[in-house]
Amino acid sequence: MQDPENERVFLERVFDDLFPICRSITGPGLEKSLAYLGQFMPLSVTKIPSGTPVFDWVTPPEWHFTSAKLWGPDGQLVCDTDKNNLHVVNYSEPVDTEISLEELQPFLHSLPALPDAIPYVTSYYNRTWGFCLSHKRRQALMPGHYRVKIESCYKEDGGVPFAQTLLKGDSEREILLTSYLCHPSLANNELSGPLVLLGLYRRLLKWPKRRFSYRFVLNPETIGSLCFLSEHYQHLKQHLEAGLILTCLGGPATKLRYKASKRADSLFDQYIKRLAERDAWEMIPFTPLGGSDERQYCAPGFNLPMGQVARTAYGSYQGYHTSLDDKQFMTIEAVVDSIDQLEKLLLDIEIAGKALNLRPFGEPQLGKRGLYPNMNSPLNRKTSSDSLLDGRQELNAILTILSDSDGKTTMIEIADKLNLPLSALQEVIEKLEAHQLVSFNSGRTL
Repeated sequence: MQDPENERVFLERVFDDLFPICRSITGPGLEKSLAYLGQFMPLSVTKIPSGTPVFDWVTPPEWHFTSAKLWGPDGQLVCDTDKNNLHVVNYSEPVDTEISLEELQPFLHSLPALPDAIPYVTSYYNRTWGFCLSHKRRQALMPGHYRVKIESCYKEDGGVPFAQTLLKGDSEREILLTSYLCHPSLANNELSGPLVLLGLYRRLLKWPKRRFSYRFVLNPETIGSLCFLSEHYQHLKQHLEAGLILTCLGGPATKLRYKASKRADSLFDQYIKRLAERDAWEMIPFTPLGGSDERQYCAPGFNLPMGQVARTAYGSYQGYHTSLDDKQFMTIEAVVDSIDQLEKLLLDIEIAGKALNLRPFGEPQLGKRGLYPNMNSPLNRKTSSDSLLDGRQELNAILTILSDSDGKTTMIEIADKLNLPLSALQEVIEKLEAHQLVSFNSGRTL
């Protein structure tokens, strides 16, 4: 088990190191962030060259940004990316000029409804420039001439990077966990996903057994997931069991929310539906409106079993896509709690799939394996001090699992039949596996 205090301190350090970096969908900030995370998980980076057709998209040139400053008529700095990198419209073209306030106004962005917030604005595919500032500061601007200087350039020989690593398990069937890394200096809507992804990698690395293999992917949102799919769709089509997009996992909400895959039939779809019925999770159906990279994975041509998990979701809090989405709003404690809840989910999913009875010709002899109660073991006695089942429940679970493990029936369905939580079957399944009576994720059926 991860030391919670050490984990919290570690994740806080990672957050503090990543937060100031000016990221975008390409460029040095993104690659620096991937390299930083690569110190803690062995990421393999692929870069799709700029100008490459990717389905209906074309990968953009790399944006190399140095700084952006806006001076008022009195020579005072109005916007300065050295203080907050949200001050510049992401992907702004280079500018070095003087301009009147009237001419400047179309290039300024603020939010009247949130007068103290600096908005996050992008223009990846339309060449322009601009500054973002609080509405309060914008209203205080004096008439006169303003000095504009944005130091940036575009490199046509660049590319869009994505990074991945694989934790191998007993099966080639994969669980895909992915998040995006492209927003500058946003906490809940940017860094919470990669922090949870990293935390889960470190937890799963220490598991004594993994039935599934786990693929971890980081990419810039939308174009990055499309680049990943352009390279790996055929592999995923063959090997993907289910997956999760991780986003907005550090806010004040306490319950995780699951957005189902478009197919609505994955192990996550089936199991979290049960959790939501018990009010342990929230669950919403798939929609292409809003959201994140699940829109790409679930597009008709792919239709992969990818859902999305959030805590305090995009659009549900006032500071979304603004400077108010900071470390005070996204707490490290909430990130750790999200890791806790997702690790528990993954432990349950490990045993949620389809098992195959390896001794299907008649009922296996349980007595010689110590799996059948003897005359000195009353059926109503707990099988062990920490067991969730008494002897009768355990025997019923053993017999039912063996009877229904046909490679077609999920353990979720078997747990429903037994009227037990899936987690209660963990110990029974481990015993059956230890005696080589059942196997998971073999791809075979009876």
